[in-house]
Amino acid sequence: MRARHASHQARRAREFEAFVAGAAGRLLHAATLLTAETPDANPRARRLLALSLAHTYACWDRLHGEDPYDRTRQYLATRFAREIWHRYGLLGRARRRPAGALGVLAPHERLILVLRLYEGVAEEQASALLGLPVDRVRTICDRATATLLRPPPAPAPPVAAKAATP
Repeated sequence: MRARHASHQARRAREFEAFVAGAAGRLLHAATLLTAETPDANPRARRLLALSLAHTYACWDRLHGEDPYDRTRQYLATRFAREIWHRYGLLGRARRRPAGALGVLAPHERLILVLRLYEGVAEEQASALLGLPVDRVRTICDRATATLLRPPPAPAPPVAAKAATP
């Protein structure tokens, strides 16, 4: 009995390692886009990925043919959404803008944009995952895309005061 249990645990570990070897890079990139950190300095994204992979490993035996990548991506997205809620609240308290390419977007806009455009999740699936109406997901995605394609203008440089001539 003990040998069979050890064999099962070893097989489970090998399967999970193979999954991580194939999916971790793409999932880390998605997490980095969500957190809007730079790829070489992304501690929040790495933490988010580690928590998501730990959750997937804990549920590994209960997947029963379900796609582990999809499960990990769902947990990654819901964990990020929960962090947004706890960090910024309902009214979106003032926050510093991240330095990454998607830093001009609000966190919820980044979440929907990454799910829809980078991960290819359908509007209906993103809607169900986030608990938002489909029209709201479409509107947020369209607004985020427009913001990225036409960023707001930079502030005008300060005008130097002309020196008075005597």
